[in-house]
Amino acid sequence: MLENKYISKKEISEKIGISTTAVDKNLDKLKQAGIIKRIGPAKGGHWEVKE
Repeated sequence: MLENKYISKKEISEKIGISTTAVDKNLDKLKQAGIIKRIGPAKGGHWEVKE
């Protein structure tokens, strides 16, 4: 996400070798922890990584 803020869940899944369902669960945990934030809609939006 730091390299490509427009990366999709499918692309994340393919890069790290886990299912898209597992990606969803992990992204939810990161959002709840305030580490990442989704800006805009599911299609056309992007990820923001908090530092």
